[in-house]
Amino acid sequence: MSQKTDGRSRVRLNRSRVLETAVALADTLGIDALSMRRLAQELDVVPMALYKHVADKEDLLDGMVEVLIREIDPPAPGADWRNAIRLRVLSARQALQRHPWARQAIESRARPTPAVLEYQDSFAGIFLAGGFTPDLAHHVMHALGGRMWGFTQELFDGSAAPAAEAPPPLTPEAQAAMFAQMQELYPNIVTVATAAQHDDGSVVGHGCDDQFEFEFALDLLLDGFERLHRQGWSSAQVRKQAAG
Repeated sequence: MSQKTDGRSRVRLNRSRVLETAVALADTLGIDALSMRRLAQELDVVPMALYKHVADKEDLLDGMVEVLIREIDPPAPGADWRNAIRLRVLSARQALQRHPWARQAIESRARPTPAVLEYQDSFAGIFLAGGFTPDLAHHVMHALGGRMWGFTQELFDGSAAPAAEAPPPLTPEAQAAMFAQMQELYPNIVTVATAAQHDDGSVVGHGCDDQFEFEFALDLLLDGFERLHRQGWSSAQVRKQAAG
């Protein structure tokens, strides 16, 4: 069927349009509510029409991750390795924050697609071009981990889990009672949590400045990578010393 019932021509369906519409739907509804049937409704086609462009839901999610990757800035030309990595990671974080579903989709991928491999390859290329040995580049990419995509597993991080209904805010009296109980049961957590300023006065981590903490850990890692690079670090030497 090539025409709408009112006589207007349909917009031609292709993989790019399917993926962009899926991304927009996931931004609005969440990834768990995204289905092939709901996507077909949004595109005003029958569900079977989608399978000419995406094989199944997993292929759809793979493609959505590819859309996300295209939003990430390419490596900055002329930048040293440290700034190139930092700028790319922070660009990935901005893309991730535009699409709350993205982390769940990335972590659920069972196999890397060509787009994912190209993205990871670009990071390896930045380190190698910066003079890192392949051995050191291997280990620092493991250490960088999810920060390559703009996220990290924090102490009280539930962002990778499906969205749940937010609990009602506590009254000042309830907050005071909870704080007193925390001081009694978990004094070290209270000491650490209250050492830094929080956006909402929380003492259990939910009010931390997430962007600040992300950049702090990223810079800490980059500083460590630079130190190992200057020292000519190798995993073989470390293993030899440990065995000796």
